[in-house]
Amino acid sequence: MPRARTGFVRRRKHKKVLKMTKGQWGTRGRLFKRSNEAMLKSLFYAYRDRRQRRRQLRRLWIVRINAAARINGLSYSRFMYGLKQAGVEMDRKVMADLAVRDAVAFSKLAEVSQAHQ
Repeated sequence: MPRARTGFVRRRKHKKVLKMTKGQWGTRGRLFKRSNEAMLKSLFYAYRDRRQRRRQLRRLWIVRINAAARINGLSYSRFMYGLKQAGVEMDRKVMADLAVRDAVAFSKLAEVSQAHQ
């Protein structure tokens, strides 16, 4: 029985990896072994950093809400506590947007929060 060669299966795998690492510097975009390492690392970084982006955005929203709350005479924690007591269910992304774009609406939220301390 003749020996079966890997042939097209291996070539297909190599082409897929090399296509993903196209544009990388030096051998990371040319040689399969280096490309495979680079691809695995880049996929790991992409997965990790998608989660880090969510963390960083939440931190940014909290900073913006805190700054706007302090303008209205409240700390961030007091502001959020008052909103929770008032039953206001608004996420931080929307509140941060209000703090930046619509100061009047945010000050009304601050009034509601202060009323329910």
